[in-house]
Amino acid sequence: MAARKRPAAVLDAGHGHAAAQHQQSPTCCKRSRASIGSTDDYEKVACLGEGGFGVVHRMRHRVTKKDVAVKFLSSPDDTEEPPRVEDLEREARFLEACDGNPCIVGFEGMVCDPATGDTAGLVMEYVQGSSLQSLLWDRRGDPPLPESTVRDFMRKLLTGAQKMHEHDRHIVHRDIKPANILVGKNGELLKICDLGLAMSMSDWPPYNQVGTAPYMAPEMIMGKQDYDAQVDTWSIGCVFAELLTGTTLFMDDPEDEEEDETKNDVKQLGSIFRVLGVPDERTWPGFTSLPLAKKAPQLLQAGHNKHSRLRDLFPEEKLSVEGFQVLQGLLRCNPDERLTAAAALKHPWFAAPRSAADAAAKVDALSFQKKKAPRIKFIPPAMPEKNLLKIPLAMWNAAQRV
Repeated sequence: MAARKRPAAVLDAGHGHAAAQHQQSPTCCKRSRASIGSTDDYEKVACLGEGGFGVVHRMRHRVTKKDVAVKFLSSPDDTEEPPRVEDLEREARFLEACDGNPCIVGFEGMVCDPATGDTAGLVMEYVQGSSLQSLLWDRRGDPPLPESTVRDFMRKLLTGAQKMHEHDRHIVHRDIKPANILVGKNGELLKICDLGLAMSMSDWPPYNQVGTAPYMAPEMIMGKQDYDAQVDTWSIGCVFAELLTGTTLFMDDPEDEEEDETKNDVKQLGSIFRVLGVPDERTWPGFTSLPLAKKAPQLLQAGHNKHSRLRDLFPEEKLSVEGFQVLQGLLRCNPDERLTAAAALKHPWFAAPRSAADAAAKVDALSFQKKKAPRIKFIPPAMPEKNLLKIPLAMWNAAQRV
């Protein structure tokens, strides 16, 4: 049976940035130049999130009193195997590569087990706030977020993605969703977190199917193994729609789940095609030759809708003409026609000035009470991860100094 990658962490609660630097402990992680000490250097403050991946704790350094978020892995589900430390160290290398990106959660280093010296946890910036998933859940029944607030969020999301994609190693997140977006300071601070499923396009395909179904790009679901960074911009388009309505755009009924992964993939594509129309060779050259199209020919039946209903769902009173152009550009089934993060940011929609009234509306819109948000099913990869990032950290850093 093919090995499956562990689900990514979900941070559903508060995580604020502090500038103090930690002292390195003599006991350090063997594979991480940036280790900041042992677990004994910290005390637990609160649990920020937990799931099949393990747990994320808010922890405080005993000497500097700096708060951080620390991710600890658990054993794979239904097994007695030890946690896959290499997954944590791989995520650390991606986070370190993104360090300095204002829209990606900051990297602080690693902590190790003082008894063994082995990697124990990934240390990240603590952001005082909530996940976007929690924010939207708490706003159920409230008026929609103002378009100016949505535009500001989208600008930050696309900026974070652009900087990842344009990094020397062309990093692709592959699991952008509201649960992996942290919001703080009444919306002034927004950071993408959890790079547990990230990949580098410096590695050659084939690339695996990973992520969370309602935010997964159609080419990935269809089995295209040489997809690119546009899988992230599709996910950001899904988040855009959710910001406008408070509900997931391409959500299948979780109670109607099949054991057959192909059937689940077909249902997920059906939820996309009901809104955007079924592609064909004219609108998406190569569509009919993708693996899932061959396995599930019902996807191509003539009776299916061929026309997009997206504007019907987002009429002009809900989203301006220019805003809709961005949404439509991000939610193109054909990845070759989909907006890149850089191209989307150049759209005139983002040129609109922000007024004091917009800022006041944003503060009002983002005032919410904390409640527990529901979990959305995470879809692990359908085949082994063959293209792990194998570039040593020193080479990454050397490449960035050139």
